[in-house]
Amino acid sequence: MDTKLVLFLIFSTSMLFLWEAWQKEQRPPSPAPAAQGTATQPSARQNETPVPGEKLASTQPGMDLSSAENAPPAKPGGLLESGEKITVKTDLVSAEIDTAGGDLRRLELLNHPDKEDRNKPFALLESQYDHVYVAQSGMIGEGLPTHKTHYKAESSAYSLAPGQDKVEVRLVAPESDGVQVTKVYTFHRGQYLVDVRFEIANHRAAPIQPFSYFQMLRDSKPPVGSVFMIPTYTGAAIYTEQEKFKKIEFSALDKGNASYPKTADNGWIAMLQQYFLTAWLPKDKSPREYYAKRLGENQYTAGVIVPVGTVEPGKTASVSVPLYAGPEEQSKLSSIAPGLDLTVDYGWLTVLGAPLFWLLSLFHSWTGNWGVAIVLLTMSVKLAFFPLSAAGYRSMAKLRLVTPKLQRLREQHGNDRERMHKAMMDFYKTEKINPMGGCLPILVQIPVFISLYWVLLASVELRNAPFALWIEDLSSPDPYYVLPIIMGISMFIQSKLSPPATDPIQQKVMQIMPFAFSIFFFFFPAGLVLYSLVNNVLSIAQQWQITRMIEGAASATPLSKKR
Repeated sequence: MDTKLVLFLIFSTSMLFLWEAWQKEQRPPSPAPAAQGTATQPSARQNETPVPGEKLASTQPGMDLSSAENAPPAKPGGLLESGEKITVKTDLVSAEIDTAGGDLRRLELLNHPDKEDRNKPFALLESQYDHVYVAQSGMIGEGLPTHKTHYKAESSAYSLAPGQDKVEVRLVAPESDGVQVTKVYTFHRGQYLVDVRFEIANHRAAPIQPFSYFQMLRDSKPPVGSVFMIPTYTGAAIYTEQEKFKKIEFSALDKGNASYPKTADNGWIAMLQQYFLTAWLPKDKSPREYYAKRLGENQYTAGVIVPVGTVEPGKTASVSVPLYAGPEEQSKLSSIAPGLDLTVDYGWLTVLGAPLFWLLSLFHSWTGNWGVAIVLLTMSVKLAFFPLSAAGYRSMAKLRLVTPKLQRLREQHGNDRERMHKAMMDFYKTEKINPMGGCLPILVQIPVFISLYWVLLASVELRNAPFALWIEDLSSPDPYYVLPIIMGISMFIQSKLSPPATDPIQQKVMQIMPFAFSIFFFFFPAGLVLYSLVNNVLSIAQQWQITRMIEGAASATPLSKKR
């Protein structure tokens, strides 16, 4: 990789970080805390039950929604109200359901180690004092249970037995005015999908027309273990066939200007963070209303309201919405729901990132090692750009040969920049040298580098993926900085092969640049540094060979021909 390319990449990345910092500065400050004595109280809005809008409510005429707005007093301590804990264990997850609201309060992904302690599984959902991220659901209608209702369970522990394909957890709400509601969680073997179903038995003398809602409640705290200096998206997102994939940023919810489709008969709504997501996936071709809002200081919710339909006296109806809570496995997401694979964010260069990941996955299927796959991907990219790179290196080699002549031109016309520029252009024309010839290969490779940067940041497949020796996680920085140091050495070697600058100040800058820029690689994922290092080594070999051939040909040219 040419030193100028690294300069451009570092500059571009720095601008991205500065932009992110500026965006955070523009966000409105958090509201002032409540008066003394209530500072530890959570916002009363935390207990709000969503209410359907006029368009969705019109599908169920005559129903009373007044009970949906009656919230109990806030609980002290800043945590959600607690009841009995119900544990569920499958082959992929370990879950904890609380009878207070029937919320899914904790979900550990058994095949994905925690970033800080690899001996324990990563917890996607949690309900701690300093971090809340839970899945909630309830009913909307007079006397119906919400996420504030206390349920009763048949058991406190469930596990997926050998030979079983699923395990079911049934939570029964207190009967209210002749309506009995049961919330049912169904966990499946080999899946991160959890079916959440409400069964409504109407023992009244009149029909009822309830709604159900399914939501995620979380704060804006970024996931633990995020790479320093590398911002990734944490927030809500929505997908519909009409408007496709849209992010709903927490900052937009703070300002009250979030724009997203509210009603549809398709799509899903999700909460995203690096590598993982939760998403409610209502059945297609059924009416629903999406919502996302700020509940209080650093608390946000995003969810969907689904009508149950009319439940006649003496009848039972049900409504079910699957919850996906797991890793952003790109090979599986699109088969779970249309557009769900778009949650894997490759930035504005998705058109390059997607095929790069496909090729990377192909190499991994051959080798079984993501680090080796990165090396093979680098070689493939280098081979694809070989003719272009060769042309650039030939231009650089020719410039290296004529540097003494350029230096003499600079000395002759140093005080007249216009004449010096004209003389240099005439010289390039006479020698048939394109001074910009070495820039084109660099410009072409920049999008590939940035695309791979986002592929490594967004691909959960590379999370905790080892390479060799001390590199145990390609998605995290090199713990001993060995690769960045070798990268700096390779940049220094390559700078010696490049045409020397004619300006003394530029010469000093070019000498310092490889060491200064290698520091930035200390914070990049080891996989990205590995790609850069392999690319640099191949570039050095190619540039050295081309330079040797051109210099050898020049030295073999008879003096009469040189003149």
